[in-house]
Amino acid sequence: MRDDGAVVAEITHEVDLCLPSGALNPAAVGWTRTPLHRANLRTGDPLGRASTWARTKRWDSWSVQTPEHCVVLQLSSLNYAALHEVWVLDRATGVQLGSTATVPLARDVRLPSRYGGGPARGQSGSFAVAFDPVAEGMRLRAVAPRLRLNLVVEEVRERESLGVVVPWSDRLFQYSLRQVALPVRGRMWLDEREITVERDDPSWAVAGFGRGRWPYSVEWISAVGSGLVDGVTTGLQLGGRWTDGTGTTENAVVLDGRVHRINEDLSWAYDAADRGATWFVTGDRVQVQLRPFHVRSATTKLGVLSTTTYQSFGTWTGWVVDDAGERRRVDGLVGWAEDVTSRW
Repeated sequence: MRDDGAVVAEITHEVDLCLPSGALNPAAVGWTRTPLHRANLRTGDPLGRASTWARTKRWDSWSVQTPEHCVVLQLSSLNYAALHEVWVLDRATGVQLGSTATVPLARDVRLPSRYGGGPARGQSGSFAVAFDPVAEGMRLRAVAPRLRLNLVVEEVRERESLGVVVPWSDRLFQYSLRQVALPVRGRMWLDEREITVERDDPSWAVAGFGRGRWPYSVEWISAVGSGLVDGVTTGLQLGGRWTDGTGTTENAVVLDGRVHRINEDLSWAYDAADRGATWFVTGDRVQVQLRPFHVRSATTKLGVLSTTTYQSFGTWTGWVVDDAGERRRVDGLVGWAEDVTSRW
């Protein structure tokens, strides 16, 4: 339910995110089990305000967790700039390798209007990231100082993914989709040391896809986890702050490829002075904890743009209630929780 009492519906047919005017399409507001939204964002403002050009945000991201490494890849366009990132953590040694690229006016950025609808590209000098749909799923490639990677994520077509549209107004809104607990394999080269990523280690990938128009100042919190629990491929995705009070959440547990949506705002408890301490996320259907093994912080300051991210990588314990009312354990899922503050 939304604050006004309206029911947020499940969408089962393809739909455009925007009306021809560029305003939010009311028929797009809801949630999906498969990627059905086309993010037909215009750069013009439906009310004639040039500021909408700066409010439009698009990004594709992937995170990968293996028994030895954590990987973050991101391509994003804010129209007035592109922000890209590659980051790898060696879990045993704590060594981190990473590069970022800031590109004025988002030059040389290619992001499709649909999740998986085409190649995604970003580059700057010796930095390049590419996401390409292939027969098996999605190929992730990156080149940056001291690292290269070439991974294939197996996106099983029968697996569901939770997509939601969050409507702040007819002019400010966001389409967000995650796909969790995807098998991944391939190779990485860190300081020329070749590392093989085996599907059966196991190793897992998580996709993030976002398209919309955002307020200038915003905070959000989100979390994911992937793994095998009691023989069931289990994916966890949770979020809050940016969705609170809208009636739309990005909360779900995905069990053997089926989304069990959790339509409630959750409570988050963590130590802002020590994000390496345990995180607690609770609700009527959620009682989970993340015990971090590494905390990554990142800050971007570029004129009017300021973003601070704290991302805690760790292991989940606890339980989530599925659609049938059964408690499902999440013990042993590996993933992260992040706390982001942006002025963009």
